[in-house]
Amino acid sequence: MVSSFMADDKNPIQADSPETRRYNRIRRWLGIADFVVGFVFLIVLLLTGWSGWLRDLAYRLGFQNYSLSLFMYLVLLLLIGKAVGIGLDYYGYRLERRFKLSTQRFRSWAWDEVKGFLVGLVLGAIVVELVYFTLRQWPQHWWMLAWAFFMGLFIVMAQLAPVVLFPIFYKFEPLDNEDLRRRLVVLSERAGTRVRGVYRWKLSEKSKKANAALTGLGATRRIILADTLLDTYSPEEIEAVLAHELGHHVHRHIFKSIFVQAAITLFGFWAANWTLHYAVDQHMFEELSDFANLPLLALVSVALSFLLMPALNAYSRFNERQADRYAFESIASVEPFITSMNKLAEQNLAERTPSRWVEWFFHSHPAISRRLAAAKEWGRKQDVSPQV
Repeated sequence: MVSSFMADDKNPIQADSPETRRYNRIRRWLGIADFVVGFVFLIVLLLTGWSGWLRDLAYRLGFQNYSLSLFMYLVLLLLIGKAVGIGLDYYGYRLERRFKLSTQRFRSWAWDEVKGFLVGLVLGAIVVELVYFTLRQWPQHWWMLAWAFFMGLFIVMAQLAPVVLFPIFYKFEPLDNEDLRRRLVVLSERAGTRVRGVYRWKLSEKSKKANAALTGLGATRRIILADTLLDTYSPEEIEAVLAHELGHHVHRHIFKSIFVQAAITLFGFWAANWTLHYAVDQHMFEELSDFANLPLLALVSVALSFLLMPALNAYSRFNERQADRYAFESIASVEPFITSMNKLAEQNLAERTPSRWVEWFFHSHPAISRRLAAAKEWGRKQDVSPQV
């Protein structure tokens, strides 16, 4: 049955429910609060001199060894940051429970928080140790070398994430529906990509939301489908969802995004180098490799991410529209796309019609209303096109 969304005279656009509006409004304010708290935390560390105090404590804990002391500083910084932000994290957990989107118990959520902290610590330690190693060894050109190391690590982690990181938080098993698996593999082959497996993602253990993705690079390329999707969507709807994901592969969005990320990261490291030199010239720090300046580096990254967010989201929305068009071309009818999008909107409490400025600033995907209007228009053109 097709949802009542369709944008024509007989089927007006389905409005978002008050519950959906309220949920998304709270989530946005929660994200803004999280950003402000983190930003203020970094400012306070720098202006009060507490960062220098943490550095001295880290040297004592690290037995005056630079690399070990840097690691201890990072541990202290992340622990304090987690303590500052844990209230907002818990509120986010309660928000999902309040709107009946989460099935996760508190103990499971708390354990995920611990695992997330440890994973962040390991990855953060690798990045920070590399950055400050280059700062000490090549102070004039450290930012270019650090950028090269960072991008190499970024690509490696993109490849390893499906087999190393994702299983830390979720369970996966090979899809046991052979007919659906074969249909999805054929769809992937038509898109020119070879997947190494199709997996059932046990998302229902933590959430009622539905999702699907084409993840990994090379030997780790795989399709993951949430059980919340598999259990309630038709094979045609699942094909439509996957066709969109395959559209990203066809249009080489992953590699284009890596290139964009590389350019932004290079600029970010250049800006960090300029900022550090300015801070040393102003006698905020004695030398570039004084790791008490780590909050300053983080501040540059946060500020740059905030300023570029609208542009990056606009680029992402452009890619999403291209992926949608590929999906329209790849499936027999756009009806499964329309019904699946409406199901996802309802199941995930996603806004179909956000305000223009909310979509412009916050959304990496076009508004669902626009995506479905595009699908309806595509279907209408196909209906009136001459048959050969």
